Amino acid sequence: MKTLNRHLRREVLSASLLVLAAFIALFAFFDFLGELDQVGQNGYQLKHALIFVVLTIPSRAYEIMPIAVLIGALYALTQLARHSELTVMRASGISTLRMLGSLLRVGLIFVVATFVLGEYIAPPLERVAQKWRLRSSNAAMPQELRTGVWLRDGNMFINVRKAQPDAALEGIKIYELDTAHHVLSISVAQRGEYAGGGMWTLSDVVQTRLPGDRAIVERFPQMQLRSSLTPNMFNVGMVVPERMAISNLYQYVRHLEDNRQRTGRYEVAYWKKLIYPFAALVMIGLALPFCLGSQRTGNVSARVMLGIMLGMGFYLLNGLSSNLGVINGWPALPTAAAPSALFLVLALFMLHAVDRR
Repeated sequence: MKTLNRHLRREVLSASLLVLAAFIALFAFFDFLGELDQVGQNGYQLKHALIFVVLTIPSRAYEIMPIAVLIGALYALTQLARHSELTVMRASGISTLRMLGSLLRVGLIFVVATFVLGEYIAPPLERVAQKWRLRSSNAAMPQELRTGVWLRDGNMFINVRKAQPDAALEGIKIYELDTAHHVLSISVAQRGEYAGGGMWTLSDVVQTRLPGDRAIVERFPQMQLRSSLTPNMFNVGMVVPERMAISNLYQYVRHLEDNRQRTGRYEVAYWKKLIYPFAALVMIGLALPFCLGSQRTGNVSARVMLGIMLGMGFYLLNGLSSNLGVINGWPALPTAAAPSALFLVLALFMLHAVDRR
């Protein structure tokens, strides 16, 4: 059995990694074509676009890992079926369940790889990529956030016009309200730097206090501001929630809940990040019955095309489910788990059907 496990692991791993490399190259090419529209604008050059695409490769690898596992497993198992190796395994008394167990052990490798990519490698590189593009194009905010970022911290509403790549803030406006939503003060600072421990140092501050029907204007070269907001929260607009780390998503969701703001998209992304790595196990489980069903008449190219269609279906359904969940206010956990659960039911049904034959 150990020899069988090693053989299956080698075949599925090599095929899946080959498919993953091919998909990465394809998606990187399309991403590069998408960046060409920005080349030549505001100093953004071809080399900047190339470096940006390279930095986003781990994010792409994370997104397409389950698809690569499905297609790679289908190809590897189909090749084994064509050479009658699967027939010999079953004739030797190896049940479908034992074969599935061997494949799931291979799938655990991809589960770990997907989690590490999605939590520790892709998110920091994604932030670096976005900051690189902003710095290369002499911008401080993504195009869709030109009006600045608005965040709430208790009774304060904070608007930041520019969040620089070095985590410094420029063009800061702070509106402080009382419990009746009356404005108590408006502070305008040219620059803000995070001093750690929940403290921000604001420079060139003009503060207007509004006690009653009067307005008192004061100027301060520096002012300390205590806030639960961190530099990562101001840079949250640079990275889409689906490409953020689980720890950052959890922190931001808690912040939104504390300030009674909507958490929909970020909460769905949080649960999705927790569940998504296990999609590799579902994909491997789905590949096995296709190759056991008709071993003699199977065609490799047809199986691979079927794998591509199923993989792309899972990819599209994953995005569609998240968007529909956010729009309709569905519970976050079922919304995030629905695509994987649907494909898991399909895999179990097909395995049961094959095992009964």
